Amino acid sequence: MGQQQLLLILLGVILVGAAIVLALSLMSAQSVQSNKDAIINDLNQIAAHAYQYRISASSLAGGAGKYTGYHIPSALASNENASYACSVAPDEVSITATSANNPANMITGKIDGNGHFIANAWTFTGDFQ
Repeated sequence: MGQQQLLLILLGVILVGAAIVLALSLMSAQSVQSNKDAIINDLNQIAAHAYQYRISASSLAGGAGKYTGYHIPSALASNENASYACSVAPDEVSITATSANNPANMITGKIDGNGHFIANAWTFTGDFQ
């Protein structure tokens, strides 16, 4: 084989290797984003549950206008996406999600008295940043 053919083969191998590395990187990024989206969906479900607790009367095992006493039910506390924990104040709930795929990936959001997430109170750590 001539020197030119060997250089073309070497160039082809390098290009194929670079394409494989790029594809693996894109797949990993997609996996992280998918996990982040699933966790945010779960956080929305927990927020709805917390708000339902807040607006329910105490005779119906609710908070009677406060979040005090709220805890995440076991059915929502952990799933294939993450595990969830909350800290409660009378008019605010802070929910922290720790990814099941990578415990360094965490999302924290705060729910206000109207059951909505506070826009500037989100924090993302790990690959979720």
